[in-house]
Amino acid sequence: MTQQTEHVKCLIIGSGPAGYTAAIYAARADLKPVLYTGMTPGGQLTETTEVDNFPGYPKGITGPELMEDLKAQAERFGTQVRFGLATKADLKANPKKIWIDENIEITADTVIISTGASAKWIGLPNETRLRMNAGGVSACAVCDGFFYRGQDVAIVGAGDTAAEEATYLSKLCKKVYMIVRRSEMRASKAMQHRVTNTPNIEILWDSETEDILGENVVEGVVVKNNKTNELRTLNVTGFFVAIGHKPNTDIFKGQLNMDDLGYIDVAGMSSKTNIEGVFAVGDCADKTYRQAVTAAGSGCMGALDAERYLAASGNH
Repeated sequence: MTQQTEHVKCLIIGSGPAGYTAAIYAARADLKPVLYTGMTPGGQLTETTEVDNFPGYPKGITGPELMEDLKAQAERFGTQVRFGLATKADLKANPKKIWIDENIEITADTVIISTGASAKWIGLPNETRLRMNAGGVSACAVCDGFFYRGQDVAIVGAGDTAAEEATYLSKLCKKVYMIVRRSEMRASKAMQHRVTNTPNIEILWDSETEDILGENVVEGVVVKNNKTNELRTLNVTGFFVAIGHKPNTDIFKGQLNMDDLGYIDVAGMSSKTNIEGVFAVGDCADKTYRQAVTAAGSGCMGALDAERYLAASGNH
């Protein structure tokens, strides 16, 4: 197969709020950005139904519609948005080299990485079905907890994120069941105390989710005690999964500095990585906030950092 090659001034890898915002700013700065969407154009937000917390949409908007708006805005200023997956990278080359779908080679003066992160799921068939049909299965309590005010919900997980999200849900929901696989939690002591001191959180120790009930929406969760094999049905209307996220950064391993989970390290209040001209924005570099609006903000930073880098190196 003949390999296509192309040189661009600014290559953006990924199409969530961070990627599209970077594209808007880069295009307006005349960097003529080329953006490759990855396998999920629009990123994690395309799996979210109602988005009520993104500024500027007083009546709310669906995740897919929001991403289409951002894409249209990026294209309006001249961004080339293309469907394709970055499969290999040589960021230490000058210019940087990225391969798309294994057979298109792009060389770039600057690269903005906005590949995001993927929520980890339990893998139950009904979990997948209800999640894809917006039926009450979510990996973001901060995004979706609002819809379950006054209701009973369940959350799976035992780390700091799960403890934090359980506490957040407890302020909105009548009852929160926290399903913990072992007889202890991985969360920090401070977070554990916060959970155990919240009266409407009930921790189910040594427990695993056996099934999620409901045709179109969550109507209950079957939990199994893995010591006694006893089954219990929780009458809940929402099911939150907080067992972690995996940043989509595998192709950059060994080149970019990352933490032990694979999140890309950036320098201080910037998007700069350890390689000059390579910038990381959004959830691939953020394990703390993971919100659409913070991702969009970091996308803006990435484009400004890329523009300043090109100006300093005489390419802009």
